[in-house]
Amino acid sequence: MAGGRAGLRLGIDLGGTKIAGIALDPGGAVRAESRIPTPRGDYDGTLRAIAGLVAALEAQAGGSGSVGLGIPGAVSPATGLVKNANSTWLIGRPFGDDLERVLGRPVRIENDANCLAVSEAVDGAGAGAGLVWAVILGTGVGSGIALHGRALPGRHRIAGEWGHNPLPRPRADETPGPACYCGRRGCLETWLSGPGLAADHARRTGAALTGEAIVAAMRAGDGAARRSVEDWLDRLGRGIAAVVNLLDPDAIVLGGGLSTVAEIYPALPARVAPHVFSDAFDTPIRQSRHGDASGVRGAAWLWKDEPAGA
Repeated sequence: MAGGRAGLRLGIDLGGTKIAGIALDPGGAVRAESRIPTPRGDYDGTLRAIAGLVAALEAQAGGSGSVGLGIPGAVSPATGLVKNANSTWLIGRPFGDDLERVLGRPVRIENDANCLAVSEAVDGAGAGAGLVWAVILGTGVGSGIALHGRALPGRHRIAGEWGHNPLPRPRADETPGPACYCGRRGCLETWLSGPGLAADHARRTGAALTGEAIVAAMRAGDGAARRSVEDWLDRLGRGIAAVVNLLDPDAIVLGGGLSTVAEIYPALPARVAPHVFSDAFDTPIRQSRHGDASGVRGAAWLWKDEPAGA
């Protein structure tokens, strides 16, 4: 069965608390969209929920189509089983094969950060760029890579696993760094996520504020909050520069809750440039165009290389 059935491209974004779905026409216009709760801890229930969502989207859109799926993890090329997923009930299961059986058609599966990169590369903030690096700055930290509008997952399906690299060029007061759930210390995620920003602020001030509240306090003139955000920006700049030195992307796109902080964009290039091994740094750093919808749109575009209606 070909990928572009009846011209629609369906995307499913499997999150920890919700499953989002969208149906796009070949030009990227939305024909249907919906969200349902994730059956947490229930493998078979997750399969049924996705099948029901696909059926509902196709009924709403008045057609059928290909299915792309973004998951918080990856399918191991060695075993065909899910790995590295924080939706732990998927780990070690042949989720792709089972979903194809339930739906009766091929399914393309990618890491959700790679779906963000594909979405923004196809018709988002990185449209027209050859190599797009998309960064998620939210409850967790991750990234994905799109090359000419297609996901670049890597040999082991871990390309873009940025959040579990150590903070580059750590200062004396940044070592060994906070403990990470992965078992290491000082991972970028422990510094750059929303909870990481909150924890750093609490260590210095004793004040238990969320990342959002810290940004609000900075805007209200609070000096301690401003220092926390400045430190966060400095660490973000170092982290981005390390990837620029490896990938030299044509565009960098930021997604996730912290990407909505407008103060990031004028301040960040100067925090990146000193650590880039080049005589100049002019890579555009942009907020994602599609916001929360980027993941699900990118899942739909996983079939972009197939002709519509094939």
